[in-house]
Amino acid sequence: MKIAICASEVVPFAKTGGLADVAGALPLELELLNQEVIIIMPRYKAIQEPKFSIQRLKLDISYSVIGKNIKVYFIENDQYFKRDGLYGDKTGDFKDNLDRFSYYSRRTLELLKEINFRADIIHCHDWQSALIPIYLKTLYIDNPFYQNIKTIFTIHNIGYQGLFSKDEFPKLGIDSKFFNMEMLEFYDKVNLLKGGIVFSDIINTVSPTYSREIQTKEFGYGLEGVLAKRKRDVFGILNGLDYSIWNPKTDKFIIKNYSLQNLKDKYKNKEDLQRICKLPAKIDMPFFGIVSRLAEQKGFDILADAIEKICNMDLQLVILGTGDLKYHVILENIVKKYPKIISLNLKFDDKLAHKIYAGSDIFLMPSKYEPCGLGQLISMSYGTIPLVFKTGGLADTVTENDGFVFDKYKKEDLIKTIDKAIKAFKNKKKWLGLIQKAMQNNFSWRESAKEYVSLYEKARSR
Repeated sequence: MKIAICASEVVPFAKTGGLADVAGALPLELELLNQEVIIIMPRYKAIQEPKFSIQRLKLDISYSVIGKNIKVYFIENDQYFKRDGLYGDKTGDFKDNLDRFSYYSRRTLELLKEINFRADIIHCHDWQSALIPIYLKTLYIDNPFYQNIKTIFTIHNIGYQGLFSKDEFPKLGIDSKFFNMEMLEFYDKVNLLKGGIVFSDIINTVSPTYSREIQTKEFGYGLEGVLAKRKRDVFGILNGLDYSIWNPKTDKFIIKNYSLQNLKDKYKNKEDLQRICKLPAKIDMPFFGIVSRLAEQKGFDILADAIEKICNMDLQLVILGTGDLKYHVILENIVKKYPKIISLNLKFDDKLAHKIYAGSDIFLMPSKYEPCGLGQLISMSYGTIPLVFKTGGLADTVTENDGFVFDKYKKEDLIKTIDKAIKAFKNKKKWLGLIQKAMQNNFSWRESAKEYVSLYEKARSR
């Protein structure tokens, strides 16, 4: 099959979140499954020579190559994309984001024709590329080149929808009849994500459970009704993990590499982490790790309520990340009170993140909702046992066989589950069994890519 991946950010060229990881990793696996793949994204200011080997195709199109022969085409427009941020700056979202991504979407479709890439599937990601399926079924519906192209639309987080004033609708260049409650109108605004859901052939999310959750009022962010109408076309495929990056056997950031065969070396990483965190070197004390955005979505509301009680339990805790100021303040105050129990690192630090995954015993991830989540997958690769709330991708990947799960989103249940983990840690035989099961899991992109190929075939048959 010929597949065009369309995303606003792609590793290694530009990244703000998990979308970029998916858009960079999936094509590589698809190529290994003998699919013909290209990627199309905007060329941001940061995408420069000599860091990336970039060649010129046209005045406004350049490209690079990843994998064996996957061309990554960059759509250039200095007015729109030559900026420091991808979607906004410290003052908020860029005011012309509708112009920017409608331009990207139309230019993407024109480019396919110019390079004669008659795609079987255009795989679009999130609201920034949602106009591609919309344009295919409006502006390009009578153009023979685009007749048999099918679209897959992946929702990475339904909370981000691409909402704009209805006054901007004419900028899209499509008939005003499409601005109605069945299509692009959403509470008197333009909603691009909604348009992507309505106009795509198949919709998917980044885990099976999240695909069901977004069809409920609790998690649908107002789009549950639109998704319910298309429930036969909504699927969930779990994101994969890049084991070339997240692997304790080869990780260059950790003090001692290890595997299931030499687990004792994992504890050298624990000692190293305790030293870095300036915490007492106690191998027999359970060490909890958190690498996260400090936000309510990530469970910091119940964690903040429980933190005093947690610090009086038989454990150590390291937290790495930044987020909402109120959680910074709460945690900074608790560190002053319990400096030998908790280490707080309010920053982004990739090296320390690797050390936390390797050196912790338990990885704490009490997210209120989590479309997929990578932290729990990474921690299991390192034999660090995840403790999670039963939601989204966390529910799909962590069981009582390889982790700890609580299913009522309350601080009392979080505390109870932490206590359960501490008791399990002290049972050496049980703990070794948990580590073995966790490390034997396979969440590779190869398995996810095979599922995507099946989904593409399903779209083609429609």
